[in-house]
Amino acid sequence: MKVKPSKTSVRTLDDLAALLGVSRATVSNAFNRPDQLSAKLREQILRAAREAGYAGPDPTARALSRGERGAVGAVFTEQLSYAFSDPAAVLILEGLARACEEAETGLLLVPVAADTDGNAGRVINGAAVDALALYSLPDDDPAVAAALSRGVTTVMIDQPLLPGVPYVSHDHRAAARIALEHLLELSHRRVGVLGYRLTPQRHRGELPRAFQRAAVYRHTRARLKGYEDALRAHKRDWKTLRFFESASNDPAGGATSALELLELPDRPTAILTDSDQLAIGVLAAARDLGIRVPEELSVIGMDDVPVASVVTPSLTTIHQPLVKKGEAAGKILLGQQGRRRHIVFPVELVLRDSTAPAKRRRR
Repeated sequence: MKVKPSKTSVRTLDDLAALLGVSRATVSNAFNRPDQLSAKLREQILRAAREAGYAGPDPTARALSRGERGAVGAVFTEQLSYAFSDPAAVLILEGLARACEEAETGLLLVPVAADTDGNAGRVINGAAVDALALYSLPDDDPAVAAALSRGVTTVMIDQPLLPGVPYVSHDHRAAARIALEHLLELSHRRVGVLGYRLTPQRHRGELPRAFQRAAVYRHTRARLKGYEDALRAHKRDWKTLRFFESASNDPAGGATSALELLELPDRPTAILTDSDQLAIGVLAAARDLGIRVPEELSVIGMDDVPVASVVTPSLTTIHQPLVKKGEAAGKILLGQQGRRRHIVFPVELVLRDSTAPAKRRRR
């Protein structure tokens, strides 16, 4: 088999097969299934490929054609840097990475901005993956529809929860109930709740009840029900709580919103947050205002990321198994989880130094 020099660009198996005058299957076998060809024919094809400047089929495409897990995509509605800066996201991704490592599979980060219209389908469809893990998206996010329309194995982490779609999460309702019950048992009767993104649009400030009910994130709705459970059990009404939303899920955002809460005329004696990142910001705001924690203000976080145990004071929080969540999602995608396709991990209260009984008001 001789190949004449050609100015035609050889980029694919089809191009090379056309140049050689053989079938695509023959060329594919030379790269992927050498046992199907004679050694002489395979060497002729590989030599011709080298002369034509063709390096071989794309490894991801090759894996997909064999039905293998070439790569797992992790989709989240944040900037790419969020995956490396938010402690909870880092631990989720660590779990996903562990599952991928065991299966010798790649992991691709696929960030889709939550407040940007029109690009979700393009980003999702363009991702070189054959399995997708969607991390904490609103119910009607275009990325969800785009992922499901690809027809690849897909798992939801935390939200949304959709019929027939694999799902991994922790018990958000129980987490909220346990956190608020802890504060109510310490006799706190004015509790601030500091959350993040009830809707994809960023917002900062106090949230009226109607706005809370309009939450499009499933875990936010579950936490609201958890607060209701705790209030009902302790015979308290919704006015016990003042809801504020941070513009960002980080200590800076938490501190900014906490300053608003703590400068209210009838400021809360305790603040409950949606994440440890926000709670750390609350600790910083209290320190700036000269408010002692926990003597004058109790603070409770959510997640139990590593930094929660080393801040001053150490943070009382709700533990969720972040790494296990990511790992379970990865195993579902890679077909290693058996029949378990819906996994909800339990949570627990971790008592540290940032909460204490409320002081009685002087008359």
